[in-house]
Parts: sequence; C-alpha cells; structure tokens
Amino acid sequence: MRPDIVVIGGGTVGAAIAYGLALRPQKVLLLDGDDGDFRAARANFGLVWLQGKGLGMPAYQALTRDSIALWRGLADQLEAETAIDLAYEQNGGLAFCLGEDAYEKRKLDLLRLHNQRGDGEPDWEMLDRPALQRLLPKVTLGPDVAGASFGRRDGHANPLRLLAALHAGVLSHGGALRHRARVQRIERSGTDFRLVLDGETLVAPRIVIAAGLGSPELARQVGLDVPLRPERGQVLVTERLAPFLPLPASGLRQTAEGTVMIGATKDDPGFDVSTTAEAAAWLSRKTVRTVPALAKVGLVRQWAGLRIMTPDSYPIYAQSQSYPGAFVALCHSGVTLAALHAEDLAAAIAAGSLPDRFSPFHQSRFDVPQAA
Repeated sequence: MRPDIVVIGGGTVGAAIAYGLALRPQKVLLLDGDDGDFRAARANFGLVWLQGKGLGMPAYQALTRDSIALWRGLADQLEAETAIDLAYEQNGGLAFCLGEDAYEKRKLDLLRLHNQRGDGEPDWEMLDRPALQRLLPKVTLGPDVAGASFGRRDGHANPLRLLAALHAGVLSHGGALRHRARVQRIERSGTDFRLVLDGETLVAPRIVIAAGLGSPELARQVGLDVPLRPERGQVLVTERLAPFLPLPASGLRQTAEGTVMIGATKDDPGFDVSTTAEAAAWLSRKTVRTVPALAKVGLVRQWAGLRIMTPDSYPIYAQSQSYPGAFVALCHSGVTLAALHAEDLAAAIAAGSLPDRFSPFHQSRFDVPQAA
C-alpha cells in the first residue's frame, strides 16, 4: 500500500489523528517507535478533563470544551468497532482544596475562566466541606480539606485501552500500523516526502509529525522549529480496594479495577525517567492529607514518564510553509483531546490545511524579534 499520509508517532496523539484520517478515508500508515522511546502515555493519569483548562488562552479552553463534547461519541464508536472497553465515565470530577486559601484561589481562578469564556452557564461549582462529604459518603476527609471544585463535564478513561482501541481502529478501517519503526531522516522528493528508516525508505505526499519528544529533530527537517522540553511525572498505584471514590479527582482516582492512582508530580530532570523516593513521599503526604485512610493501603507500583511541554504548556498544531503537506501535532493532553484530534484535526489535515481555530497554536507564537 502506498500511503496517502504517514503519521509519525504511535502514541495517543498520533494514533487519534491516524484513526480520524482512516475514517475519511485516507490510506494511512501509522509508525510507532521503539518500546524504549520516551512516551508521555507512561505518565498518563487517564483524566478527560475540562475544569481549570485554558486560563489566559481562550482558544485552548474552547478546544478542550469541544473535545469533551465529542468524547462520548468517540468512545462508543471505538468500543463498537474494537470490543475494547475504554472504561469511560463522565459523571463529573473533583479538584480537592487543602485549606481555605486554596479553596478561595480555586474559586477565583474558575470565575476568571468563566468570565474569559463570556457566555453560558458555569459547568462547575464550588463544594464546601459538608457538600463534598455528602457527595463522597464512603470517604472520611482529612481535616485540611476545605472543599473542592466540581466539574460537571469531567470524567476519566483507561488510557492504555484507549491507545489499543485507536490502533485497532486504524487497522479496521484499512490503515496500517508498524511498530519499532523509527524515522531517521525526512527528505523532499518532488511533491512527495521520503522517510528514511533503518534499512528502508517510505514515500508519501503528506506526513504528520506527532512523535512527542522526538519531534523537534524531525520537524526541523521540514522547516518547523518546535520548542519542547520534557517534564517528568511520577504516579503511585495502590492495591485493589472496594469502590469508595465514585468520581475522579485531579491527583486521585479509583480505576475500574479497584486500584487507586495517585499523582502526579512535575519536575524537570531532563530525560531521566527513574522514580524517586522523594516523589513517592510527597505524593503520599498529599494524599493522606486528603483521605487519611489511604495511609494504611499498600502501594504496588510507582512509575515515571515524560510529558512533552511547550514554553507555555499549550499544544502546537502547524503545517510547514516551506514544505506544504508536512504537519506537526504536539500536546501533553492527548487523552482529553483525543476526540478532537480524531475529528476536527484529522478532517483539517485530510483537507490539506488547518482552519483559523488552530492558528493560536502555531509555533510562531514563540518567535521573539531579535534586536538589530
């Protein structure tokens, strides 16, 4: 199969785009890297999250809102096509506030976000401690918990099942998926792109670079300068427990299997993906302040992964001006934005150009004029 388009990067971002392209239909080849590659999915918490997103960046707030609206349709379609249960629930989500100052700051931040949007009813509310306790009858809250914000549109899913379903969906619609396919070089050949891999060359008229932290080197070869840095996130996982936490929270969620995920840290050690005792201790202290009973629960796993971070933390979506047909798509909210990537972004790439709604995410926003 000579592909119409090659998507470089088989993580959640690239897989969602490839799935959307295969639906349109395009002859899609999805290239996944090596098992040893730095993968943001390893640090993924599985939240499908709106509250608190996009303060100071209205375009990102709108993008996230649109993706949340599309998520149920994506989940239903993938589950019907692949028989993989994504464990997606959208019953709302919580952000716990430790102390009255944190409660008031959270309220102010969400009010600013609502005012930034400028219309519609708020899709969040602040819950004081008594209201929060009524919502969580099986949880004894720590004395420092002043309350929480409740986002009505928030939810969570199993990120590993999502990725597996997207891969399976690409194949079910006639696309191809290759693992351990590392692109070493990109060259222009007439109106096509030549992708040089280890021992072979692939040719396609269009490409999408969605290779996470491996993207800057590839993007430079098609005239795109994308500034990225790694941010390490560490997560703890407990033993399986009887259901007690009915809603996901930022930093604390109980999975369908009964384990509790505790996270996530943010630090900048370069490309170091080792776990640390300091991170485990910090996560444990924070969690016990929220739910003291978890102090008695056994931890079964700790892992670390690297998020891809731009200078302002928001995504980069762009097409190269000097190499038309070469696109880049980079973000660290691959689960939340998966539905939009499979729908709106894939449709735009299939049509050959990105509409104005993606303009705020062009990497040129980071260009700083040089002094004469």
